[in-house]
Amino acid sequence: MLLRAAWRHAALATAAPGSRPVAPTRGLRLRVVDHAPQSTVPSDTASDAESVLRPLYMDVQATTPLDPRVLDAMLPYLVNYYGNPHSRTHAYGWESEAAMEHARKQVASLIGADPREIIFTSGATESNNIAVKGVARFYRSRKKHLITTQTEHKCVLDSCRSLEAEGFRVTYLPVQKSGIIDLKELEAAIQPDTSLVSVMTVNNEIGVKQPIEEIGRICSSRKVYFHTDAAQAVGKIPLDVNDMKIDLMSISGHKLYGPKGVGAIYIRRRPRVRVEALQSGGGQERGMRSGTVPTPLVVGLGAACEVAQQEMEYDHKRISKLAERLVQKIMKSLPDVVMNGDPEHHYPGCINLSFAYVEGESLLMALKDVALSSGSACTSASLEPSYVLRAIGTDEDLAHSSIRFGIGRFTTEEEVDYTAEKCIQHVKRLREMRFAPSCQETQRPFGGNCSAVSPIVLRLCSHTARNKNFTVLGFLDLEIS
Repeated sequence: MLLRAAWRHAALATAAPGSRPVAPTRGLRLRVVDHAPQSTVPSDTASDAESVLRPLYMDVQATTPLDPRVLDAMLPYLVNYYGNPHSRTHAYGWESEAAMEHARKQVASLIGADPREIIFTSGATESNNIAVKGVARFYRSRKKHLITTQTEHKCVLDSCRSLEAEGFRVTYLPVQKSGIIDLKELEAAIQPDTSLVSVMTVNNEIGVKQPIEEIGRICSSRKVYFHTDAAQAVGKIPLDVNDMKIDLMSISGHKLYGPKGVGAIYIRRRPRVRVEALQSGGGQERGMRSGTVPTPLVVGLGAACEVAQQEMEYDHKRISKLAERLVQKIMKSLPDVVMNGDPEHHYPGCINLSFAYVEGESLLMALKDVALSSGSACTSASLEPSYVLRAIGTDEDLAHSSIRFGIGRFTTEEEVDYTAEKCIQHVKRLREMRFAPSCQETQRPFGGNCSAVSPIVLRLCSHTARNKNFTVLGFLDLEIS
């Protein structure tokens, strides 16, 4: 109740009279970190603890913040209504079951499905596994071929590789430089024993939208099931599983301002799509996904879908304006910046830019007061360039210099402007350092050549070598008296 009251008070306080209500977390926003030198003396005062602020968040493709309206819906089922939704003998179970079925209707309504076609899962990764492996294994006696693309999420690609080890054949369709598949190549790849085509709706790294409706028509005409990983699209762009002839769809809660740990898979009933269950248990979710359904999480997913349905048009217009603002500010101030992916068939909230002559990891380190990434959160630990950027033909050096900017429901103009300004500032600095005259004649005791020396400041650089070019990863300025 206190959190709900605080949020409502903050929302009312920031709303101008007669204006449209502002985004619900305005009063709870996090501010920019001040990276000025801090005192090393420990302090026990509450005011000092409160002065530690966190970076701006610009990585909504990795995860989105929980919408306070979603939290409002979840709270009763975390405290008071804690019954098992599969308990049929008392009111506690009935209450939770009713909430679960209401959430099922909310999810179905967002994508134009029948509630009976929605199966709750732990997230889009599990949904993708159920779709790809479940369909392939159920129809293995007659069909042993699948089709996907080279730019799919890692869980789809790994599921396909797992099936190849079981004797299935998989065609990995290349994409064009725009990131979009060639529909003629898709048609040519379909074989008499093809059971499934799996194509992502919106790419999680470059934001490209695939022609889902056209793919659905091709698959329907060839009597092949069509699955789409819509984790980055559901709640952000209009989707209708019947109009688009989608047979299976994967949904993730935490990509649409819902809780983590919950998702759903849409599985068509007519004509019926059959899947082999991946796990054994009590037969919940019509036997397709055994295990107790977590009521608070599915209530949160349902609420997130309902909010998204109400806010989708407004969110899309606002995010489009902010994205255009960010791109224009950066492009006008910096040369040699490339936007990856098709600029037309593209979700505006996912912007992937390559900054020539700059190492992406160095730029991320410099932009320490903005939370960004260089690609998918699932592969961010890898030092290899993004396989998605390689698939669209991006040069390896440019692929290493890419940064993904995520703009969402709660992103503000001030955050976009600050991010653009800091990005411009640090890209210019890193480029200057890269092309500064090097004092190669002088050997330094710290094991390398200094890339920049001034009469006042000695800049000690840590660096790595790639293709005989030094990339600055960090530095320490020492004043010389």
